[in-house]
Amino acid sequence: MDGKATQRFWRFAVDKNNKFLISGFVISLFLAGVVSFYASSNPDGLEKVAEDIGFIATAEEHTNADGVLADYGVKGIENERASVGVAGVIGVIGTAVVGGLLFKFLARKPKKTLKQ
Repeated sequence: MDGKATQRFWRFAVDKNNKFLISGFVISLFLAGVVSFYASSNPDGLEKVAEDIGFIATAEEHTNADGVLADYGVKGIENERASVGVAGVIGVIGTAVVGGLLFKFLARKPKKTLKQ
């Protein structure tokens, strides 16, 4: 394979990868912003075990309990559906930024091919 063919293949792979990543990001935003409100309100596994065994009464609030994004919502937004959706979108964007930066700094750069 010559240098131009390798470069074209690499660009095709990057374009295809970008479309996949953007699609996944948009789907994640939709799921976090809209569908997350319909998630089960039943207690999670740890709470369920604490209720079953009987030590739920000894639970204490954590240090960030009064934070802006505490309890799966955004403090200051009165509409519960909007609060949960905005918190989900903030979480997706934050995760994408941190993950993207990690991949940028840790990923291997493609090797340059020698032109003949």
